[in-house]
Amino acid sequence: MNLLRVVASMAWADGELAQEEVDVMLREFGSLFASGEQQEQIAQELRDYLMQNIPLEESIPKLQTQQERELVLALGYEVIASSSRVPDEPKINDDEAIAYQKLKQLLNLPEARVKELEAGVDAQSNDSEGLVDSISRKLGEFIREIGK
Repeated sequence: MNLLRVVASMAWADGELAQEEVDVMLREFGSLFASGEQQEQIAQELRDYLMQNIPLEESIPKLQTQQERELVLALGYEVIASSSRVPDEPKINDDEAIAYQKLKQLLNLPEARVKELEAGVDAQSNDSEGLVDSISRKLGEFIREIGK
């Protein structure tokens, strides 16, 4: 859940989180954490997490492993690079760029690894997978990996 908090912070970087984005994230992410009756409860918890604009300084220290830090960086970068608010705006606007620089600083990852992770996201952005599907897939892979 803390991973989602950090990703949600990046989604809030431009000051808005569209209800449509929230609905899609709840549907996709809910299935990662529960099945059947538990999905409704998890969906409500996820909604609470996504709707809170928690400062990165509060969430980042709760990340426990290097793998979590790298996943958060990749997902954060993917979130801010995914779209523009208006057609003439760059993919990453000024607010998002500031938030991303702060994220990088707080994660304190080696610059070479940051570049690697960003390049991986940029390479994947050319395929047809949507943002939420991509994040859902990566979170699923992470959950399966830590469950081994």
